[in-house]
Amino acid sequence: MQVKREQKENISFSLLLNLVIYKPLTMITFTVLLPAPRPCVMAIPLFSGKVAAGFPSPADDYIEKNLDLNELLVQKPAATFFVRAQGESMLGAGIHPNDILVVDRSIDPVPGKIVICALNGELTVKRLARDNEQWQLKAENPDYPDIVIYEELDMVIWGVVTNVIHAL
Repeated sequence: MQVKREQKENISFSLLLNLVIYKPLTMITFTVLLPAPRPCVMAIPLFSGKVAAGFPSPADDYIEKNLDLNELLVQKPAATFFVRAQGESMLGAGIHPNDILVVDRSIDPVPGKIVICALNGELTVKRLARDNEQWQLKAENPDYPDIVIYEELDMVIWGVVTNVIHAL
């Protein structure tokens, strides 16, 4: 088997190599997007007034402060990575195809949290649940089955999803 070596900023070849998962006769690849080692601060104005989603109200032109998206989305840079979602199993949780998920490895995966996990060699995003003493990975779309976690299942939780970046 051959692995193509691509130059990606902030992602080492060894990390990419570790992220290539092989199955018989097929190769599944995915890219994990990591925050920059020293994120640059990009100050974006945050207005103090709120935007009415119903009947319009007079706008307030006062800028409350500058907003840094790294500060807003990344609480622990050393434990945070980004990954792009695919599929529709989590639509009910507001996760759509091509959304970027912000994942924190330092947060404990407890029931109710949305987690990224490697399940039998494939990445998936699901809600972690415990029903009747049985751990499950629950889809947020009735068209997709829940996954019951049993002892023989090869599963590793990579982290907890903290935010979703969704384009309109």
